[in-house]
Amino acid sequence: MEANVRFTHQALVEQSKAGDRNAQYQLYALYVDAMFNVAMRLLTIREDAEDVLQESFVEAFKKLDTFRFESTFGAWLKRIVINRSINHLKTKRLMLGSLENEGEPLEEDDTVEVDQLEIEKIKIGLSQLPEGYRQIITLYLIEGYDHVEIGEILGISTSTSKSQYHRAKKKLIQIVNEL
Repeated sequence: MEANVRFTHQALVEQSKAGDRNAQYQLYALYVDAMFNVAMRLLTIREDAEDVLQESFVEAFKKLDTFRFESTFGAWLKRIVINRSINHLKTKRLMLGSLENEGEPLEEDDTVEVDQLEIEKIKIGLSQLPEGYRQIITLYLIEGYDHVEIGEILGISTSTSKSQYHRAKKKLIQIVNEL
């Protein structure tokens, strides 16, 4: 079954590369919901996620000739959506100026585990995190990227990714505990 799905997706990609609009629409239909969820987790604003999603599909179809099946189409598209989302946030941040200024020392030992917290409180807590912290938490815990990959995506070092994740997790726990 899985090989059939892979073949079908590969055939749709090949047909899309050849300019088949119907195949492009089918690929869009297969991936739009999952990619919207990826954009929403990073951007949190529906309209922004919808814009980034459309831009991502346009970019993917324009660059489809560069797709070499070294990964799945979904993984390749997800990378485009994440990069577009991050670029959107960077642009927004430049326009609004820097709103986050975390200068307070962090407590050294906070033993509450994230998986023990109620899901609704975590969602509220995530929405209250500063943008950079929310990105790291989303990429690491929700999207499943490791710190090396996060460093590449965000243009930061692996150690910066790890320390930002640690700080983000502590901040999230602090917010959730205050709810």
